[in-house]
Amino acid sequence: QVQLVESGGGLVQAGDSLRLSCAASGRTFSSYVMGWFRQAPGKEREFVARISWSGGSTYYADSVKGRFTISRDNAKNQVYLQMNSLKPEDTAVYYCAAGSITTTQAETYRYWGQGTQVTVSS
Repeated sequence: QVQLVESGGGLVQAGDSLRLSCAASGRTFSSYVMGWFRQAPGKEREFVARISWSGGSTYYADSVKGRFTISRDNAKNQVYLQMNSLKPEDTAVYYCAAGSITTTQAETYRYWGQGTQVTVSS
């Protein structure tokens, strides 16, 4: 069992930045591919970013590429999502997820956090 807890969400204005954190339980954190997903009101959950076990490989959705950066600190069992130049369209509940393969599909991730709300006003 792996437990994930997101933090760092909040209400910001367009153009601002936020850094989301995800704290993971367990000493095997480094064995998991970590991903960030988001779900906006009235929409399906969508892929945002993922990072490999070592942190050497990352992948982003086109909508956030160049603005968001995913990173991880295996020694601290933490994964981060640095979000810059935020837009109102980024408003969503953001979820941290852990899995065993590097995909963009939510159904392939085994463990999920409870989500943290990010609201971007104009």
